[in-house]
Amino acid sequence: MSKSPTVLITGANGYTGSHACDYLSEKGFNVVGVTRNPYFEGEVQREVCDLTNKESVIKLIQKIKPEYLLHLAGKNHVGNSWITPSSFLEANLMSTVYLLEALRQENVACKVLIAGSALQFNPTDLSTLNHPYSLSKTFQSLAAQSWVALYNMDIIIAKPSNLIGPGPSNGVCSIFAKKIVEMENQRSEKVLMVNNLKAQRDFLDVRDAVKAYEVIFRKGNSGEVYDIASGCSHSLQEIVNKLKTLTPLNFKIKSDPDIQPEERFQIPPLKMLELGWRPSISLSNSLKDTLTYYRQSKST
Repeated sequence: MSKSPTVLITGANGYTGSHACDYLSEKGFNVVGVTRNPYFEGEVQREVCDLTNKESVIKLIQKIKPEYLLHLAGKNHVGNSWITPSSFLEANLMSTVYLLEALRQENVACKVLIAGSALQFNPTDLSTLNHPYSLSKTFQSLAAQSWVALYNMDIIIAKPSNLIGPGPSNGVCSIFAKKIVEMENQRSEKVLMVNNLKAQRDFLDVRDAVKAYEVIFRKGNSGEVYDIASGCSHSLQEIVNKLKTLTPLNFKIKSDPDIQPEERFQIPPLKMLELGWRPSISLSNSLKDTLTYYRQSKST
């Protein structure tokens, strides 16, 4: 029997990371989850490593020698990126560089998948730069693509849209769902505050995203950038309306009525469709599962 390939998953304690650990384990990978602190939920092998520490990263790669690397770790809070931009560059850019350099220096044959962001900007047009988080993720992707060009490493970049579904997320759908469950438990005023109901976003279930990551590992081409998205946008008003159908609660919605509607947009995942991947979980089911997660959670 051939040995199961080892995949190293950074950010294994995170929202996407926990789903990725479970899914790739089910698919026959030998999963090693990397976390920054010793606390870890899940049954996969765990390694503690500060990815912003170069020497620690080298020791990690020397020990595991993975065939695959799914790099999900980093900072992703736009607001906080304004406060400590250097920490975002360390967490998103330098951790990536340290991982790639460790693989290169140790001569480890590894297929690397870097989770970028739909919020990256066009580096040839600084007017498209909106916040330091975008800067850090764009630099991360540029570094990864540069290591492909300079050292011929097998590196791929995925750009997921707004991920939703069950699990501890700071995304807007999770924020809404958690608030509604608090209302259901009579722990909060029956009012949902939404700054901009007219905002348009592409929402994709996190479980569909990790399925896309597996497809990329098996079929993706080095140096490519793959958009991972549903291909359509929904307003936050639509999200709230769908959530209202999933709860017996009657709650009020407060928002800024003077904000102008945004145009609908699309992030067509054309390259992923060519690889045979398609989203399988509907928006309604994603929201239903998110509510179920918070209803069963001890924190709400």
